[in-house]
Amino acid sequence: MKALIQRVRGARVEVAGEIVGAIDQGLLALVGVEPQDDPASVAKLLHKLLNYRVFGDAEGKMNLSLKDVGGGLLLVSQFTLAADTKSGLRPSFSSAAPPALGAELFEQLVELARQQHPQVASGRFGADMQVHLVNDGPVTFLLDV
Repeated sequence: MKALIQRVRGARVEVAGEIVGAIDQGLLALVGVEPQDDPASVAKLLHKLLNYRVFGDAEGKMNLSLKDVGGGLLLVSQFTLAADTKSGLRPSFSSAAPPALGAELFEQLVELARQQHPQVASGRFGADMQVHLVNDGPVTFLLDV
C-alpha cells in the first residue's frame, strides 16, 4: 500500500457537490492499493499514518504525530498512486490492485482507523471526488509499506 500524506489545516472531499468527508487540522492521506497488499499491509499503513511525526513541537521540529496533536485523518482512495510511470508517457495501471481488492482493503483501513483514532473521515471508493485542502507547510510525504 502507498499513501501520499499531506499535513493540512483543513480538508474535505465532495462527491456530486455533497461533502462526504471533512477534517480540520490533521492529515489527508491519498491511498493506493497494490495487488500484493493484504490486511497486514492495512495495519502497517495505519500505524504509520497515526504515528508518523510530521507536526511541529514547541521548537518547530517535526516531532509530533497525528495521535500526539489529536488531528483528523481524511482517507481518500486513489488507485492512480499505484500506477507504473517508469516508461512511456501514459501511466499503466497493471500495478494497481483489482477494484474488488482495492475496495475491500480501503474499507478495512477506514474501519480500523475509526477503531483506533477519534477523528476519521473518508472519501467514497471509486467515486469521482473533488478534494479540497489547505496544505500546511506544505508538508507532503509518500509512505510505502
